[in-house]
Amino acid sequence: MISSVCLQCGTPSEAGRGSFCRRCGRPYGEPPSATVELPSCPICYRTVDDDGRLPSLERPGLRVDLVRHQAEHDRHPVGDDEWLETLRIGDRIRIGGWTAPFETVRRYLVTGQVEAGRNRALAHDAIVTAMTQLNRWGPDRDIFGDMPEWKAARAAVTVLMERYARGRARI
Repeated sequence: MISSVCLQCGTPSEAGRGSFCRRCGRPYGEPPSATVELPSCPICYRTVDDDGRLPSLERPGLRVDLVRHQAEHDRHPVGDDEWLETLRIGDRIRIGGWTAPFETVRRYLVTGQVEAGRNRALAHDAIVTAMTQLNRWGPDRDIFGDMPEWKAARAAVTVLMERYARGRARI
C-alpha cells in the first residue's frame, strides 16, 4: 500500500492524489532521508521513528504515519486540553498567581519533562522553576534554601498536573 502522507515531513497528499510531496519533493511512502530532522506530533510531542511512522494508539503492532497518528488522538487524548485552554492568556498560561509560557507548560504536562524542545529557549520563571523542582524531587520534598514563592508555585503546578491528567471532564 502506498502512503498518501510524506513520511519525511508529515505533509498529506491533496485528496490522496499525487506521487511526490509538494513540500519536500520526496515520493509519498518513501522513508525519510537520514540527514533531515524528523517531524514530531504537535499533540504528544513524539518524534517519528526512522521509518517516518509512529506506533498506533488504537492497534498494537501497527505503525501509522503522522497524520493518522494525530487523528487517533481524537479518541486517545493526552489530557484535558479544552480545560487547559481556559487558563490561556495569549501565549502564556495563568497558574495561581503566576504566568508561564503556555507551550512549555503543556509540553511538561504531556511529557513530564521540562524541555522546550529543539531550537527553543526555555523561559526561567517561578512556574518553570517549580516544574523543574517537581521533576527532580517530587511534590512533597522539603528543599534546603527553598523560597516560599517556589513552594507555592510547586503546589499550584501539582494541582494543575492532577487536574490535567484526569482527562476531559465528563458531563
